[in-house]
Parts: sequence; structure tokens; C-alpha cells
Amino acid sequence: MGSLLYGEAVTMLLCMVVALCYEEDDILLFASSAIITIFAGAILKFLGRKAENRLSRRDAYLLVTLVWVIYSLFATLPFLLGGYLDSFTDAYFEAMSGFSTTGATIIDDVEALPHGILTWRSLTQWVGGLGIVFTVIALIPSVAGGSGSIRVFGAESTGPIKTKLQPKLSTSVRYIWFVYLALSLACFFSYKIFGMNWFDAANFTMSSVATGGFSTYNDSTEYFHSPALEYITTFFCFLSGTNFTLLYMTFFKRKWKSLFKDSEFRFYIIVVALATVFIMCELIFRNHYAIEHAFRSAIFQVVSFISTTGLFNDNAGAWPHVTWVVLAVLMFFGACSGSTTGGLKCVRCVMILKVLKNEFMQRLHPNAVLPLKISGTNIPDKQRVSLLAFVAAYLLLFFIFAFVIIAAGVDNTNAITICLSCLSNVGPTLGTEIGPTMSWSQLPDFIKWFCSFMMLVGRLEIFTVIIVLTPEFWRKN
Repeated sequence: MGSLLYGEAVTMLLCMVVALCYEEDDILLFASSAIITIFAGAILKFLGRKAENRLSRRDAYLLVTLVWVIYSLFATLPFLLGGYLDSFTDAYFEAMSGFSTTGATIIDDVEALPHGILTWRSLTQWVGGLGIVFTVIALIPSVAGGSGSIRVFGAESTGPIKTKLQPKLSTSVRYIWFVYLALSLACFFSYKIFGMNWFDAANFTMSSVATGGFSTYNDSTEYFHSPALEYITTFFCFLSGTNFTLLYMTFFKRKWKSLFKDSEFRFYIIVVALATVFIMCELIFRNHYAIEHAFRSAIFQVVSFISTTGLFNDNAGAWPHVTWVVLAVLMFFGACSGSTTGGLKCVRCVMILKVLKNEFMQRLHPNAVLPLKISGTNIPDKQRVSLLAFVAAYLLLFFIFAFVIIAAGVDNTNAITICLSCLSNVGPTLGTEIGPTMSWSQLPDFIKWFCSFMMLVGRLEIFTVIIVLTPEFWRKN
């Protein structure tokens, strides 16, 4: 934990450099935040100096959960010390929203913030995109030492099927992080070529590739009024929603066929295409959009919602209500496993469809032996049971939290989409009180804490967090 906090202090110092470049007053603010974080890291390193570099499965679950909680705790320092947010609740919500790449914001006017704080918000997303521990293992390989690193990787990575590129975990992590960095650089230069300044390009890159959604402008991507930038954002959000291992095999190993042989990626493309065509038609015939405008708005919002990014180029709250249903389903689905996105993940949707297909076949042929294969890989019964448990836990938590938020006085549409948004780490909601272009500042404080918890649960895919809260976890045996 101490080593990981050093990594957070480094990101604070990077923001201090940005404040220096713009000659703003946040230099001491970030220096103080970094010193406090380094001091806390040093204390933790000292307390753990005699510990063995080995983690049990239980240690791994606890470490990953605590890292996200404590990282968000120290991430509140720049907001609070600078007076940009008045309460600890709001600061923690903003920090957790950043690290979990949810992108929901408490801040009503982000354009009033200095460059250092805007960079800090974007960096929290970028660090949390692949996972805090995952990113630090890539940057500080010594942290990956010991037998517990694989367990930590399993506790933090997304999706039901964990794949490694190399037998050695640290090597696989560096390959995937290399894809993340290459994608970030390509996105940055694309934004620069089509008109953004370096500051906006860097911040929107971190937001797009991490599928976070924080923006440097209140109007998000719509601020630029540039169709080219909107298409670039759509393209890189779509790529960031693809399995990074698959991207590595396709673009760096040049195994082009593997991309379209992948069951999850095919499902991902089909869902995006169908949703785009449907919403495009709705906008043309009911909102009287021009064809190109309808297509651009539809595909941008579809990719933004399914990749759980949350950037916007139009106010989807003013669209026909049937499009809200489509967007809500996309929030629930999410994009591919092994990416920076949240949600159920397309691979689980594929598994559910194949389980249903097998069940229908079994009814007709009771003695048939029907394997469940995803991209040529057989899925054992154990993972099928895990799939059922995950979907059941997701829906149960969704209904519980929706009930609490509705009981707190939030209208039904907003309450349901707030839950979907937090559990799937999407960011925007659909409704009139807190629409897709509005901040979450009007929510009561205890609902903000519920939302922060939901973001954490959604980002770590439920079980990593919930298992730490069970009595069985804390028993000695």
C-alpha cells in the first residue's frame, strides 16, 4: 500500500508541473498534497517492513479494495485544500468517480477550475482505467514481486475469463499497458491534428481512452462544434471498449483474423450497429435531424454509453423516451471484458445467450451433451455458475440501491439510471432532474455515499468488494 501511495504522489507532482506551466496558484496545493501522501506511504512502508512479499487470496481481495478506497481518500486533498469542493463527501464522490472511470461530477462549472485541478481529475481516470494496482505493477515492476500478484491481478481485472499474454504476469501487464499507452498517444495526436490545443487534447485523451467522461468544458465534446473531433472521440472510445489483449494480438502480433473470430467483439459490433441505426431513425423521423447529424449524434451516444465513457455531443435527455430505453440497456451491457469499461460486459451477454440456446436444445434433446464455447474456448460448469451468481448479485444490488434512492425522494427514472450509471461506471443519467448534461450536486449527501460505494462495487465487479464485507472473510481459518 505504501508503494502504491508513492505512485499517487507522483501524479500529484505532475499536476504541480501543469500549475507551474500556467503560473497558477495551485503549486503549493499539489506540493502539500504530494508531501502528505508520501508521508502516509512512508509510514505504511515502515509498518510493513518485516512482512513477507507474499499474498494469500484473502490478502489480495482486501488489498485491492483498500487501494481503491484509500487512493480516493488521498485524491480528495487537492479538492479540499484548494477549496474547490466544500465538503469531504463531495470531494470523495469526485475522486471515486474519477478512479472508477464513472465520470459523474459534483462540480457545476468545471470551466472555473484551474488547469492543475482539471488535469488531476483527468489523471484519476487514466490511472484507474486499467486498474490502480495494474497500472502501478506496469510502472513499478518490483511491486509485482511475490506469489500474490496473480491473485491481485484476478481480483482487479474485469470479465469472467482471465487471459494472460505471457506466463510471467509482469510481462503480460507491461504488454497490455503498452497497448493502453499506444492508444493514448494515437488519440492525443489525432485530437491535436483536428484542432484541440495540447491541454484539451491531453485531458480528452485521458477521458476517452480510460472511458471516464470528465471534461474540461461544461458542454463536453459539444463545446468544440467539430464533427471531426466527435468522430475521433467515437472511434477511440470504441477501441477502448475492446479487449486490450485482443487489440495486442491484432495490431502488434498482426493476427488480424483473431479480431473478427472473437465472439465478444462480434457481439459488441452488432449491438453498437443496431442501436445506432434505431436511434438514428428516431432522431430523423421524430426530432427532424439531418441524416449526417442524426448518425453522428446516435453513434457518439451509443458508443459513449456502451463503452461507459459518458462524454456527450448532444442532449440525449431531449430525445424520444424510447431511445432512453436503448441507452439504458447499453449502460447495463457495457463493452468488452479486459478493457477500461464497466457494465455487465459483452462476453457475459454472449454466455447468457448461449446458455439459453443450449437450454432450448436440451428441452428438445434431453440426452444431448452441449458444450458452451466462447471464441473456441470451452467454458466449464464452474464459470457458468459464477455467471449466474454475478448477474443475480448485480440485479439484487441494483434493486436495493434503486429502492433506497427512490425512498430518498429522487424520481423513478433518475433513480434507476443513477443506479445503472454507478454500477456500470457510465456517468450520465437519463431524466429531467439529473440529465445526461447535468452535475450530481443536488443529490443528498448520504445518496452520494451510496453512489460512491456503487461505483467501487461496479468497478471491481461486485465480488471483490462484497466478499470483504462478509463475516466469513474475517474468520481466522
